[in-house]
Amino acid sequence: MTRHEPKLLHNGLLAVRRNSIRKLLRSVFGIEQLRDGQQRVIDSVLDGKDTLAIMPTGGGKSLCYQIPARMLGGTTVVVSPLISLMKDQLEKLEELGVRACQVNSSLNAEEEHQALASISGGTCEIVFCTPERLTSPEFIEVLKQTTVTLVAIDEAHCISQWGHDFRPAYIEMAAAIAAVGNPTVLALTATATDEVMEDIGRQLNRPRMKVINTGIYRPNLEYRVHQVTSLADKFAEARRLVAETEGVGIVYAATVKAAEEMHRILEEAGESVTLYHGKLPAAERRANQDMFMNDERRIMVATNAFGMGIDKADTRFVVHLQIPANLESYYQESGRAGRDGKDAQCTLLFLQDDKRLQQFFLVKHYPDAAEIRSVYDATCELAEAGPVTTERIEDKLVDLNEAKIKVCLKLLKDGKLVRQNRKLEFVVTSAEPKAVTFEQLAQIYIQKQDHDREALEKMVGYAVSGFCRWKLLLDYFNDEVEGFEKCCRCDNCLNPPAAALEDIEIRDDEFSHEPEPEDTGPHFETGMRVTVAKYGEGVVSSVAGSQIGIDFPDGEHRSFMADFVKLV
Repeated sequence: MTRHEPKLLHNGLLAVRRNSIRKLLRSVFGIEQLRDGQQRVIDSVLDGKDTLAIMPTGGGKSLCYQIPARMLGGTTVVVSPLISLMKDQLEKLEELGVRACQVNSSLNAEEEHQALASISGGTCEIVFCTPERLTSPEFIEVLKQTTVTLVAIDEAHCISQWGHDFRPAYIEMAAAIAAVGNPTVLALTATATDEVMEDIGRQLNRPRMKVINTGIYRPNLEYRVHQVTSLADKFAEARRLVAETEGVGIVYAATVKAAEEMHRILEEAGESVTLYHGKLPAAERRANQDMFMNDERRIMVATNAFGMGIDKADTRFVVHLQIPANLESYYQESGRAGRDGKDAQCTLLFLQDDKRLQQFFLVKHYPDAAEIRSVYDATCELAEAGPVTTERIEDKLVDLNEAKIKVCLKLLKDGKLVRQNRKLEFVVTSAEPKAVTFEQLAQIYIQKQDHDREALEKMVGYAVSGFCRWKLLLDYFNDEVEGFEKCCRCDNCLNPPAAALEDIEIRDDEFSHEPEPEDTGPHFETGMRVTVAKYGEGVVSSVAGSQIGIDFPDGEHRSFMADFVKLV
């Protein structure tokens, strides 16, 4: 199919185009002017360039596809994993007079029929759908009856296997986009490392996407870490923080059990609190979310099932009971505070044992060679009767979860053992692969395991570091802020660990007449050469109590308890 060419492409028309955008902003959206990042993204899309926009939460991503949708004509498809967000966006657009519809599992048969008819009839400017719906053959046939001029992918980091929230449902989107005529693609996310940016382009078959990164720095967020010594200490500290902090807040827990216990503790303490996690019935989740969003409850205790697409601008604090698996997740979740631009606090409660919990979660994520083989065998068996849908493979392999099956199919496709036809059904291309082939495919995810383990180490490194919290985040995302040295607001900037330890020693001397016990362990200082079992020699880069940060010759930074570190 011929790729749709946008109406306005030439630099000579830039002034005319921007004037049209300003008029559209005022007349339809009631906004006087765009932010610089929004303008750059919109210009790129209207120039017909596939674009990856990295914009902080609350940065106005929706206008980046709403404006082009009005100016390009045809149909803009917005892909999002969040049905609740689609509903909110749809209602706002309808109030503004923009013709939009949604196609997802929340519609009844009559509503879906009407939506599909408006799409095929070309009367719908913006279509919201899930990645699962975009990749369904039936929906692709409907989209082929209209002219799709733009596909906007929200939460685009979900397509990257190196991202912090990889979702297999995103895997087949590149084929679906090609099937509807290869329109311009706008991928949107709040965070992405250089590695994830590159992978997003690769997974979408658009390796030369124009990247527009408006930066992650939000100076109104005050980051801090509280070291705790036990789980009971965590709950007590979280209860204290909630009681002492004014305004609306979110408390994140890594497990359902911890979330339920935290909810119980806060409820018994008389706090206005509600609960959200994936094991609650859908109706109860929606009701609890509505109570929080409508200010009927002050505190939301939740697992990471809560938050994506949630825009409660007046959230004054976010507390993490445990560390997430990586800094991308932590930035996304903590960044739900202070979207109104006012000061907000982001506090992490760190216990060394938290790392083991995340290590346990990571082990469960990856398919091995045997699982890849079982998906291949099932596909071969079903394909004897013709091309096979993903759903039929999932129905056959009841012992494997849906996410792993989709990942295995992606690996088999990359290994050229299967391919997809125009209806996105699977066809077997190699009838007798060698056993080593499955081992090679599994090796890709062994590399991802290593990547995720390193990401967890960096999350732990953040938790025990004595450096500026914002500086650590900016360095992780390779984000340079002109003139930035430190935020002067986080716990480490306000109370540097070395100064804090000296202060404690002075006060102890003032009030204690007991002789100090001899220090039987080694004394660590920055610059010392040390060794750690299994990791080898390195140089101490930071000391925070019993936490020793070490730089290794391979360029990696890792943190260890002092008991595991030996002087060279």
